[in-house]
Amino acid sequence: MLLPWAAAMVKKGGLGLAAISYVGVDYLRHLSPSWHSRLQPTLWVVLALAAVTRVPFYRHWSSEFRAVIPFIASMVFMLGALLVEALSVRSVTAVLGLDWHSKAPPLPDTGQWLLLALNEKLPHAVVEILRAHIIGLHHYLMLFMMLGFSVLFDSVKAPGLGLGARYMFTMAIGRLLRAISFASTILPSARPWCASARFRVPSHPHYWAQKYYVPYASNTNAIRQLIQQDIAYATVEDYIGDYRPDWGSMSFLIDFLRPTASDGSWYSLLKKAGGGCNDLLYSGHMLVAVLTAMAWTEAYGGWASALIWLLVMHSAQREIRERHHYSVDCVVAIYVGILLWKMTGFIWSAKDRSTRNRLAQLEKIQSRLIQAAKDSDMDEVRELLKEVDLAGQESQAFTDQAMWVFACVTIAFALTVVILAFTWTSDG
Repeated sequence: MLLPWAAAMVKKGGLGLAAISYVGVDYLRHLSPSWHSRLQPTLWVVLALAAVTRVPFYRHWSSEFRAVIPFIASMVFMLGALLVEALSVRSVTAVLGLDWHSKAPPLPDTGQWLLLALNEKLPHAVVEILRAHIIGLHHYLMLFMMLGFSVLFDSVKAPGLGLGARYMFTMAIGRLLRAISFASTILPSARPWCASARFRVPSHPHYWAQKYYVPYASNTNAIRQLIQQDIAYATVEDYIGDYRPDWGSMSFLIDFLRPTASDGSWYSLLKKAGGGCNDLLYSGHMLVAVLTAMAWTEAYGGWASALIWLLVMHSAQREIRERHHYSVDCVVAIYVGILLWKMTGFIWSAKDRSTRNRLAQLEKIQSRLIQAAKDSDMDEVRELLKEVDLAGQESQAFTDQAMWVFACVTIAFALTVVILAFTWTSDG
């Protein structure tokens, strides 16, 4: 009796309670590290066991199997997009050199001004809540993982792999658009020390910037003449060269990554990246947060989704407050995330397609059904209605043994992804 009761509880709101428990327990690391070290593993074990024990009762493995190819394709697409983004993150900082970043003042941001003004007006307790590190990047990823696993409890429409495919595909599109955006116009970081703290790149600009930017960066007359002539007329007598390692076929990346003599291969260089400084418009963290909130809103709804949107707003003001991003970065990330999620409903949707399939089949046999009713042929009516019912059911194309193997592999893979995602993103 325990498992049906647990499934009913999750379906009626228990998923929201599980989400709150996860975020709350993880926040204990700031309040009581000892309790955090005890409760967090316990919570993970409970959630994992709850998911595993529901596997034998899950009725949609065939639909999960059909979603495997879109899921894998979306994952490969997302990994490719993340690679492009990682290259762009370093490139936009490296191209101008460390000297420019240390001297360039941050842009005026009225959102930052507003938050500083509110610090003076709001009660101290409220300000401390706004400052608190309640939720971060890995929390949003884990909240989505919990949403995906909840298909086992029938609280979210199957297939879970389809939901995951939509999430990753939308994420990939958002990451590519983000890379194009921040690479198009390089904005100074709101933290002037960021570049020197995170990157080992030359202090001087790349020769592209030496030719096309530096001569016209601050001289008003030079800018006017550049506009009139529409050509880089200034003569740069001596380019300051860069270190150029032998990266073989990947040597074209040298101009973008600008390695130093102490760096290894291009791959090891990217692996050592600890976040960007000038990848500002728009915020990648906020994109993840918004996509997670949109997934919860469509798939689950209710008060839990409203709470996640409140956490998204909290994350946005923290990004601005702590000067990781400008206000415009967060605003753009919110509406881009919403629009992108709305555009990718063809991959997975909370709408019940079985009803649509039944209606389509009913439309096909409508004339035959009417004729059978006129002829009082009840056997024919039953057969036709059976066809309608079967049209809304999932086809079982494989044996039970094959489905069991697939189920075990899927659960093992999903739990591995959860562990890796938590490990790789736990530092924000």
